[in-house]
Amino acid sequence: MVIPTGRRNPLVTRITRLLLITVCCTALLSADQAPITGLKAPEWVVSDWINSDPLKLEDLSGRVVLVRWWTAPQCPFCAASAPALKQWYSDYRKHGLVVVGFYHHKSTAPLRTEEVRTYVKQFGFDFPVAIDHEWRTLKRWWLDGNPQAKWTSVSFLLDRDGVVRYVHPVGVYEKGDAGYKKLESEITKLLREQASR
Repeated sequence: MVIPTGRRNPLVTRITRLLLITVCCTALLSADQAPITGLKAPEWVVSDWINSDPLKLEDLSGRVVLVRWWTAPQCPFCAASAPALKQWYSDYRKHGLVVVGFYHHKSTAPLRTEEVRTYVKQFGFDFPVAIDHEWRTLKRWWLDGNPQAKWTSVSFLLDRDGVVRYVHPVGVYEKGDAGYKKLESEITKLLREQASR
């Protein structure tokens, strides 16, 4: 709210900030209760792999897998989270972390794989990326029947057995914020665990 002098009302600014923090913290605290948490992740249905040959979940058995849905660089959440994904891939892949990005098309313009390749380069992703056409896997893993699903830029963390252990339901995490710290903590915890097989 702007008062006639053109300055922001400090009380309204503080209330707005508190509401945003409350919403984000509530989403983070309830992330562990997402419907798929604790279950073996269903196989994904994606195509048009970039930076990798086609991957299946079974191919990644024994590794910790971070799956992030993202969209074009115009998405501020995706752009803000891209550095974290690149950093974790760089820091933890030698310890068994695989980062996989799934592009989900939101534009009204037709989907063109070459444009997605350009977006991958713009974000600087060198980990495997695929296109989730018609959001098939996103719907199956997250949107269908999940009242908590308010964002489509969601992240799933799978343990070495392919079980979903953590879901980051909010669209963004940046170095230093609570979402970043929580997700990195979950990554390092799972990297210390051994597969049950």
